[in-house]
Amino acid sequence: MNELEQTGLATMRDCWITGGTTFDLAPAAWKEIAAGASPDERERQLLAIAAQALDVGLRPAAPKTLKRRPPLPRLGLPLLPERLRPLLRAALKNAADARRKARVATLVASRGYVLHPMDWMPPASDQSSPDVYAPWIDWQASVEGLRIAPQEQLTVQNWDDFYPAARRIALGEMRRRDPAAARSLIETKAPGEPAEVRLALIELMHFGLTPADAPFLKSLATDRSGKVQELAGRLLARLGEHGRAGDGGADDPVAELAAFIAEGKSGFIRRRITYTPAKLKSAAQESRRVDLFASCYLVDLAARFGKTESDFIGAWQFGVDDRADLSLVRMVAVSGSDATVALLADTLAAEGGKSALFVFHLMLRLDSGRKRTLIRQILKDAQNLEALNLVEGAEASWLEWDDLTNGKALSALRSKVAGNDEPAKRSADHALETIGFLATAATAERLIGDIVAAGMPPAAASLAFLRLNAALTGTNT
Repeated sequence: MNELEQTGLATMRDCWITGGTTFDLAPAAWKEIAAGASPDERERQLLAIAAQALDVGLRPAAPKTLKRRPPLPRLGLPLLPERLRPLLRAALKNAADARRKARVATLVASRGYVLHPMDWMPPASDQSSPDVYAPWIDWQASVEGLRIAPQEQLTVQNWDDFYPAARRIALGEMRRRDPAAARSLIETKAPGEPAEVRLALIELMHFGLTPADAPFLKSLATDRSGKVQELAGRLLARLGEHGRAGDGGADDPVAELAAFIAEGKSGFIRRRITYTPAKLKSAAQESRRVDLFASCYLVDLAARFGKTESDFIGAWQFGVDDRADLSLVRMVAVSGSDATVALLADTLAAEGGKSALFVFHLMLRLDSGRKRTLIRQILKDAQNLEALNLVEGAEASWLEWDDLTNGKALSALRSKVAGNDEPAKRSADHALETIGFLATAATAERLIGDIVAAGMPPAAASLAFLRLNAALTGTNT
């Protein structure tokens, strides 16, 4: 449609707005169509033609940079039933951030369904959503036609047929099933990938990590990416491999860190060595100690005192300096062996109080049983219910009603809901959201009734996750 025709349409529109007739203003071709009709019918016909012209003739042309995407891939599970979508949308709306929205998707996947793409889509950078969403992640990341990952096992030959998310999942499964085969693939293909992709591939080595992986990890000391070098060093430290040997001088970071730790003895009959954070003189020293804990490896620090990792952790005096305790826990999380991580988790849980909360920094390294034990312990004493928000990597749909009633959690939630303390109410809201993810459908249904009886409105947004969970009773549990 040319500029003159557009001007004519605009004139006709103005005439209709002011209540006039437009037959004399219409193009000749339009007049031929409407000429045989009554005056009123002519105006209706011209209005219909104008509307079609505006909708089609004035539609902006697609930019040349626009690329056609293939259809959205089908996932390996059926879509959530239509009747449950309003409950799903309420739960997603109440989820404050992407991590919590991914929890909603994880719960639904645990019951055998995936979300409708108009309700939720994982971003292209996502690495925390259920594996079933990998085709959607790759679909968003792709700029050309999407290739659906082959059904056969990932190999050197079909490596390029897999997009990143599907490849990452296939390699993760292979690392659990056949670590050596997965390592061989990573060793062959990683050098040709960009730094960020190489880093993601090397991160998969933590599955089934064994001493057989050490030679390959050592070869990464010359990788062109500093982040890859650092990650490889931490994985080697988990295997008990020492970092670069220091001379013990002023420039040796391990020696500098050791100087911030006081060695002592305790006990009258059976004397044993203890390690305590030294009392520091300034905030600068405290900041430096935090940095050193973050950059050094546990195996090197323990060796500096002539101890094994487990002996050093067993001798550490928790509760003297919370910031130093937290720094040590983070050090263990990234560089400690699996056995040391389990030992530290058990030690902190036994300590109780604030120290027990530091276990959350180990969550991604703990097995399923220890995660459940930790969560049950928090629910039992109920003094730190807000700590449930720190739970990472826990399974969905396992928490039973007895886990809530075998302790103080339920009474604490009732008290927070019934009271007038706004911070306490918000704490209860957050705890209910996490419990909505962890609970079985039967537990979620009973908890809704209990909390409503305590004074929470039945339609409260805080119950959205629990309502969705309870409604998923007919799915795979």
